[in-house]
Amino acid sequence: MTPPDYGKAFARWRAAAGADWQRYITHPFVEALRDGSLPQASYLHYLAQDYVFLIHFARAWALAAAKADTLEEMAAASATVHALVHVEMPLHIKTCAAQGIDEPALQATKEAPNNLAYTRYVLEAGYSGDFLDLMAALAPCVLGYGEIGLRLRGTDGPYADWAAVYGGAEYQTLCRDVGALIDAALLRRLGAGWSSLPRAATLQSRFNTATRLEIGFWDMASAPESR
Repeated sequence: MTPPDYGKAFARWRAAAGADWQRYITHPFVEALRDGSLPQASYLHYLAQDYVFLIHFARAWALAAAKADTLEEMAAASATVHALVHVEMPLHIKTCAAQGIDEPALQATKEAPNNLAYTRYVLEAGYSGDFLDLMAALAPCVLGYGEIGLRLRGTDGPYADWAAVYGGAEYQTLCRDVGALIDAALLRRLGAGWSSLPRAATLQSRFNTATRLEIGFWDMASAPESR
């Protein structure tokens, strides 16, 4: 499959992440979503943990709005917060409720260690760094789910709706917009030759670490007994 076009920075970061990126987007959890063999208990465990993850993810995007240099960056970050809080999280609540997990139970979900490690890493990137550090740490989740969605698009079976969301036109537009936001932010702050600067290695390290933490999240999601 040809890698999706989510901008120049993503293409560079994705390629440099190497085998870890492939381990992330082709993780056994993802493949089980694709072929429908994922146990329902694992899927519900994933949704509950992802609900907790999205709370912190929304905070990270809110922090990105605070770190923004332009109104365009602020608008993009704030729009993402709105989508997470008012669209994606209510969808999680509705999906879980249909499976017998009501909202109070969802809110009481105990955060798994792998989830905590990932979300706090992303937030720390923003607290200790700048807008670019946050974008590099956030990119594997946003853009990785986009690539996974394209791989799984058209999947039949119990998880077809999940694949349709992330492989669908709306989410793919979001990925292209985020990729363009990152490219513009790099150009604005570091210039056209940013990839040859020492800062490039720091940003790549952010992306690589977040990618490995995504793998850890899938590992956690595969083990509902840890819930």
